[in-house]
Amino acid sequence: MTLSPTLPKRTRTLSVACAVVATAALALSGCAKSETADNADGDSGQGAQTVQTPTASAAGGGCTLTTYGAPKLDLKNAIVGFSQSEKEANPFRIAETQSIKDEAAKVGVKKLLTTNAQSQLSKQISDIQDMLAQGAQFLIVAPLNSDGLEPALQAAAAKKVPVLTIDRKINATACKDYLAFLGSDFVEQGKRAADAMAKATGGKGKVAILLGSSGNSVTTDRTKGFVDQVKATAPGLEIVAQQTGEFARDKGQQVMEQLIQSKPDITAVYAENDEMALGAVTALKAAGKTPGKDVKIVSIDGTRNAVQALVNGELNAVIESNPRFGPLAFATAQKFYAGEGIPEDVIIADRAYDPANAKESLGGAY
Repeated sequence: MTLSPTLPKRTRTLSVACAVVATAALALSGCAKSETADNADGDSGQGAQTVQTPTASAAGGGCTLTTYGAPKLDLKNAIVGFSQSEKEANPFRIAETQSIKDEAAKVGVKKLLTTNAQSQLSKQISDIQDMLAQGAQFLIVAPLNSDGLEPALQAAAAKKVPVLTIDRKINATACKDYLAFLGSDFVEQGKRAADAMAKATGGKGKVAILLGSSGNSVTTDRTKGFVDQVKATAPGLEIVAQQTGEFARDKGQQVMEQLIQSKPDITAVYAENDEMALGAVTALKAAGKTPGKDVKIVSIDGTRNAVQALVNGELNAVIESNPRFGPLAFATAQKFYAGEGIPEDVIIADRAYDPANAKESLGGAY
């Protein structure tokens, strides 16, 4: 099998170097601002994804090779493309890309093409088109946004190349524009975060939400789940601010610094990913506040650093969003090419970390 970390004539970037470092189980401190020396994968066996949706037959047959209109394919003799949406500067993206690479090697894929859109929609479109030009016969795509990939999807459809989306949903038609979506129930994640926040705060306090990047289903759904659940079950929690931290640690820190000045009475923070939560921790410490005590913090992802912060008492709960899509993605592809129907949405089950289980569960974090 040939692994092509980047497309021809493109410079190998630091993000790829970070992924290589992760596979060698070296420190991530130079790649993802980690505070621990653990790799991004954690114990992949302990942290493997499990599916909670019904089977395709129970869902009404699902999408088959015939209904999709794609030719038969043996993955071991195929060229598979993987389009990553964001630079590998956080543990989720590092673990996700490495999981795809590892499983491609395990399955015996003839050639794996990998690209990184660096958080640019136009680049993700051109990346996908370039992989198709190189002969990609099956595509796994982690979409940057829920909208905007139409030119890439149309290019794939013209070549009858199935597109399997992971971790973010797109606003398109399953079994026509794309094969299926593999990922978490983001609304449910938001609800579970709200329940954890109510428990941590006793159901009272002023909450700031650090929103993810705009334009994708993750931010929209995690916000909806949290806000609706707070209204329904914890009316004593008042949401006093909602501001985007763009799923980035430095942005999360900046937003938290601003909120400390503009909303000094904030007693809780809901961060829609762990990187923003860790940025908030830094900002609170710099302001002389004790994160986890003076300001309760609940986040979503399940990174090793966040779970360690939970062990240390700096976070109060972490809802997992598992990035290890490699096994599920290739198992789905194999079922599809074997003639089985694939459900429109394949939803995985995510764990929850709290002060009671964080230390013993640390090995399953990534």
